[in-house]
Amino acid sequence: MKCLRIDPILKKKLSLIWNKYKQIVKESNVIREITYKNIREVYSDICLNINDIRKFSDSKYISNELRRRSLKSMLNLGENEPPKYNFDDAHRFILEELIKENNLTNFTKEDIQYIAYETVHNLKCWEDFPDTLPKLKKRLMVCSFTILSYRIIIDTARKNSLSWDAVFSCEGIKKYKLLPEAYSTVSRHLQLKPEQCMMVACHNFDLDAAKRVGYKTAFVKRPDEWGEQGPPDPIPNPQHDLIAEDFPDLLVKIEEFL
Repeated sequence: MKCLRIDPILKKKLSLIWNKYKQIVKESNVIREITYKNIREVYSDICLNINDIRKFSDSKYISNELRRRSLKSMLNLGENEPPKYNFDDAHRFILEELIKENNLTNFTKEDIQYIAYETVHNLKCWEDFPDTLPKLKKRLMVCSFTILSYRIIIDTARKNSLSWDAVFSCEGIKKYKLLPEAYSTVSRHLQLKPEQCMMVACHNFDLDAAKRVGYKTAFVKRPDEWGEQGPPDPIPNPQHDLIAEDFPDLLVKIEEFL
């Protein structure tokens, strides 16, 4: 695609902003954990009917539903009043909601704690990201901007040896994506204009919200992010400034963009 050119005066100040949760993180071991628990449930509790067995033998349903609902519960939080919970809280109460809805009685408090907290704090990056990050940092300021809690960002960065130039969580901003104040606050703290920032993500809704504030946007394709069913919006909107197949491809396109 044809890339837009940045004014030379702004070139040195361009900052890359990343949506960490959906962009660089692989499908977590939540799926594996729930698969194990579901198998144990099916074989130890004959009260489950055949529809339950069919539904939960495929762990993708509950893991994707956990992720989908957790995300939905955070979007636009803080619009009318200060947020009363963070992502860790949401991840836990959504998991408890799903367990109750589907009568998964074999889950212990320890299981819930492990799935709701330990798994999301130990997520692994996509393999192509750790090597690309330092290369990008040689040219640009690279920051993480996420709806996740600060503690999740810290733990996953340590686990994956990621070194960000800065980290921004909506937890600290008190305004969550997709509110325009969330994006404008990040650029203001970086002492940059929104048009000097580029949001990088693998889904349109976040990029579109950033674009409305004035950010440049880069869509990185992640067709396997949601498992076999595929991502909910796999086709990038044509108005994005960059569209990349993966992170090495993004690095090349960033060089061309600059």
